[in-house]
Amino acid sequence: MLVKLYGLEMESKSVDPLAPHDHSHCEGHGENTRGLRLTAGRRAILDLLCAEAKPLGAYDMIDKLAAQGGKRLAPISVYRALDFLLDNGLVHRLSSRNAYLACGHRHAANEPLVFLICDSCGAVSERGSESLGHDLDVLANESSFIRRNQVVEVTGLCAGCRAA
Repeated sequence: MLVKLYGLEMESKSVDPLAPHDHSHCEGHGENTRGLRLTAGRRAILDLLCAEAKPLGAYDMIDKLAAQGGKRLAPISVYRALDFLLDNGLVHRLSSRNAYLACGHRHAANEPLVFLICDSCGAVSERGSESLGHDLDVLANESSFIRRNQVVEVTGLCAGCRAA
């Protein structure tokens, strides 16, 4: 089956979800995963998030991996793997949805991210903004605050749903 992932068409095969996988097809993951210890569980979760190309909750991931023929991972194992992937910039967490999505972008840890989330179809678009970063710095400096991590989630309707 042919699937589109991050704008690239690739062949999707029914394979063991815990089998080793080369992330060079995932935008940015080839370089981002070099030197990281991707255990079978971490790799399976990253592969799943890449293939789905949409936010998934931890229990959705457990169900999907089990349905693909893999063993049923314990929730604590999934959350530990997600923590590792988050810490290494390979996934993002959408707080408003309590869901995770793969990130192949190479952005700095302190770069503000904006997620545009469609209320109708659930599509998520990730954007960075230098001007937002500047504004956040001004607000933080006014309060003698050092910003560490900032994610803005904006909900609304995507172009496709608006046109429908």
